[in-house]
Amino acid sequence: MPAHAHDGADHEAARRVVGIVRETLGGDTVLAACLHGSAVLGGLRPTSDVDVIVALTRRTTEGERRALTDALLAVSGERAYGGPARPVELSLVVHADVRPWRYPPVCEYLYGEWLRDDFERGLTPAPAPCPDLAPLLAMARAGDLSLHGPCPSVLFEAVPPADLRAAVAAGVPELLADLDGDTRNVLLTLARILTTLRTGRIRSKDGAAAWVLGELPEEYRPVLAAARDQYLAGEYGDWAELLPAARAHAAYMAEAIKKAYAA
Repeated sequence: MPAHAHDGADHEAARRVVGIVRETLGGDTVLAACLHGSAVLGGLRPTSDVDVIVALTRRTTEGERRALTDALLAVSGERAYGGPARPVELSLVVHADVRPWRYPPVCEYLYGEWLRDDFERGLTPAPAPCPDLAPLLAMARAGDLSLHGPCPSVLFEAVPPADLRAAVAAGVPELLADLDGDTRNVLLTLARILTTLRTGRIRSKDGAAAWVLGELPEEYRPVLAAARDQYLAGEYGDWAELLPAARAHAAYMAEAIKKAYAA
């Protein structure tokens, strides 16, 4: 029997997303759906995304991807048409593209609220290589919570450690470019990357911050502690006065990640 996600409000939104995918693409197209992210790493925090991966039996058309995007715009995030909701991050993969495993994997479709402005202007996500699928699939296998179909540990092969390391390290330049505009999340994600490289384990954002705070020189701790506390409280805060310290912290972390990846 497949392992199914526990009942509860935290997973109702995820099941709704799977329902939207099945209605848009047809039930036979959806092989399986599962959770990743905060839902399998200790539970959703106040501002956590609803993170869902859906495995498909076939490729999608541009029209299907547009219809899916329009449907998700209606239910995802603060600007959802029906009123504020948890933001959705939905990744579609064609099962044959990720099993047998190859790197970088291809993401058939990606929806995330950080792309909302582009989607509202008419951009339709298209299939593309996506290194970030490596940690997503690793998290899904670790949590092993199915929303539909086989559980992730049966559906997906284990991600080779070298590919997981390469994938998390690849995201650093883009994170640094986003530091001023998304300071809290960038600092926490850098902590997660360093933790994954050092331990081989993907932790929650606050769990990774706690691990890194035990390793950091004193001068770099305050901004990471502030980011963790805001995350746990569901706040973003005003980073204007802390930006110089955040930039210094991020530079230190980028160098530490570079050394950890080379080790």
